[in-house]
Amino acid sequence: MSGTSWSERLLGGLRRTSERLGENLSGLTGGKARLDDEDLDRIEEALITADLGPAMAARIRDRLSERRDVAANGTEELRRVVAEEIAAVLRPVAEPLEIDAFPRPQVILVIGVNGSGKTTTIAKLAHLFQEQDYGVMLVAGDTFRAAAIGQLKVWAERLGVPIMAGPEGGDAAGIVFDAVKQATATGIDVLIVDTAGRLQNKRELMDELAKIKRVLGRLNPAAPHDVVLVLDATTGQNALSQIDVFREVAGVTGLVMTKLDGTARGGVLVAAAERHGLPIHAIGIGETIDDLRPFDADEIAGIIAGNIR
Repeated sequence: MSGTSWSERLLGGLRRTSERLGENLSGLTGGKARLDDEDLDRIEEALITADLGPAMAARIRDRLSERRDVAANGTEELRRVVAEEIAAVLRPVAEPLEIDAFPRPQVILVIGVNGSGKTTTIAKLAHLFQEQDYGVMLVAGDTFRAAAIGQLKVWAERLGVPIMAGPEGGDAAGIVFDAVKQATATGIDVLIVDTAGRLQNKRELMDELAKIKRVLGRLNPAAPHDVVLVLDATTGQNALSQIDVFREVAGVTGLVMTKLDGTARGGVLVAAAERHGLPIHAIGIGETIDDLRPFDADEIAGIIAGNIR
């Protein structure tokens, strides 16, 4: 771990989102006893601009419409009410990935479009599980890109974990099959499988994932235990449409949101929770191996609303 605490990095990573929203919320309450409709319009627009999404913005507007007297208590109280609503949406989905499969290994398929940070996220998840004393193995199932195989091999070496990989263009399902057999034989707890991220041909991707699932089912009917979608927060609302597609293609069971640092679009985390209600297992706010962590809903809500002291 670096010398900076997770909370400090979280605050730094979401600063642009917080500042963007905070600027739009400040000044709305000065000298007023009640919020008027124009104020509510401006707040709703500010929330949409911060990528919380129209539905979440409307939800918060409705709440503030019931609490128009919040203006009398100043900007801090306004932010507190906004944070309350954000936390209410995030709390039910803040679910760390639990390793509880029996028999072992627990098989986690990791999916996502190329460029979302998928391969790096796999390494960070592996590190997270290592910290919990689980035995981890990686599988290079994205056989369409030699670079993805090479990158995962480098991470496996750095982490000191075994990896199952085949040649570029190899049969991903066959590689996964061999990996499960080896993991079972060697007592591995967690098997993390990289998969192809090509959405250009949904049918081809769907067929490949279905084949992997069939092969897994022969060895362990409960596998895959998790299908985790990696999302890049910097894509904003486009991340939400990726959830729609991958739920259809792969039966997503949970999300990981990366690259929350350096973007003013951190609100998309809230939009994803409000719209889809899928577990959000972890968030990433930097480039180091230990920057991926489960999150505290109230802490995130407070930061986004600018209500952190």
